[in-house]
Amino acid sequence: VQLQAYGGGLVQAGGSLRLSCAASGRTFSSYVMGWFRQVPGKEREFVAAINWSGDSPHYANSVKGRFTISRDNAENMVYLQMNSLKPEDTAVYYCAADPNWARIVFNLKTIGAWGQGTQVTVSS
Repeated sequence: VQLQAYGGGLVQAGGSLRLSCAASGRTFSSYVMGWFRQVPGKEREFVAAINWSGDSPHYANSVKGRFTISRDNAENMVYLQMNSLKPEDTAVYYCAADPNWARIVFNLKTIGAWGQGTQVTVSS
């Protein structure tokens, strides 16, 4: 599967952004999808994951209640709605895909596919 993430930008604290990730391939529904973020000089951080059917999301504590992950298997898309953004949410955000739930949720180095990053900058 090939992934392309987009939708980042500059927003003021308290604002919202919606990230999108388009996937190629006919087997999109067989992949767990995740969003991760990384700040220069820091480790990649898990943000959110969603299971194959889209009815079981999972979030990092730092974004729970503010971010919502969703997917559209008919359109091969996964989304990250980000509300109540904080300056500490500033990072490059990546989408990822893997058939295995644990690889995504535990942010393992063996995750199968990554999209290019999209920059999110939250100003205070």
